[in-house]
Amino acid sequence: MNEKYSEIINSPHPQSQKHEPMDKGNRAAQFAPYAALSGYEDAVDETARLTDGRIELDEYEKERINATLTELIYSQNARATITYFRPDERKNGGAYITVTGELYRIDEHTRSLTLVGGYSIPIDEIFDVKMCKNQTNSDEIV
Repeated sequence: MNEKYSEIINSPHPQSQKHEPMDKGNRAAQFAPYAALSGYEDAVDETARLTDGRIELDEYEKERINATLTELIYSQNARATITYFRPDERKNGGAYITVTGELYRIDEHTRSLTLVGGYSIPIDEIFDVKMCKNQTNSDEIV
């Protein structure tokens, strides 16, 4: 055995008179890995998040949507189910959202339609519009 450690090698482990010994769980936690790259997990999650691509409508579909919107304007208490594209704020693409509600107004200046309750939809992002058959409580689609 090495001579220079001979006087301490068999001596008892020093214990503090003021502090309780740390339990094994807390002692292990002080050596746990830390987030050396803060924000890295969020960046990976954001990259992995999927978005849909925008589907371009042909002229026939655009005219069908315009005809349905015109019909909605002239119908009283008109309810419709509208699917539109909402662009993602952080990356390319977005998501298709479907809402059902009663038309409140169409604003030609901002090119948006508003449902009762204040939900606003950009007209240029509308993918599909279907009028609801029963205008009362049911949302049966025509």
